[in-house]
Amino acid sequence: MDPCIKLAKKAIKHYLLTGEIIEAPQNLPQQILTKRAGVFVCFKNKKQLRGCIGTFSPAYKNIAEEIIQNTISAATQDPRFLPVKAGELNDLKITIDILSGPQKVENEKISQLDHRKFGVIVKSEKGRKTGLLLPNLEGVNSVDEQIYIACQKAGIDPKSEKFHVYKFEVERHEE
Repeated sequence: MDPCIKLAKKAIKHYLLTGEIIEAPQNLPQQILTKRAGVFVCFKNKKQLRGCIGTFSPAYKNIAEEIIQNTISAATQDPRFLPVKAGELNDLKITIDILSGPQKVENEKISQLDHRKFGVIVKSEKGRKTGLLLPNLEGVNSVDEQIYIACQKAGIDPKSEKFHVYKFEVERHEE
């Protein structure tokens, strides 16, 4: 089993059964223990989203800690869903996206982005509002649609507010 998925499963099972957050095991691949990156964790039940939370820049000391914390948050704190219960775990599939650092995209290059390869972050010109959309999402068929949804998440009106676009890639781990 993929070590990132295995870590997420161990973290959520332990948390739901005990209420305690596990320590990152030291037998994980070195890059997970030494590198820092934003991480998104999503749960699906029969292909329907059940929870998804993440960080677009690192908030913890390494990728393993990001996976542990964001797994627990996606299962218990996504405001769109009731918290996951231990009895549901066998029905859930986990996807983990480890994000590359975002790169600003100049306006004339936005149309050249591939929504299947790149995720987008939109930031209002004054930087107060931010929205993110992961790449290669089912039902998102163009970069324009991807940016529009990211703007909606941020509360940015793309017709009347100026905003900047950043692109990022993900290393996707899934069951």
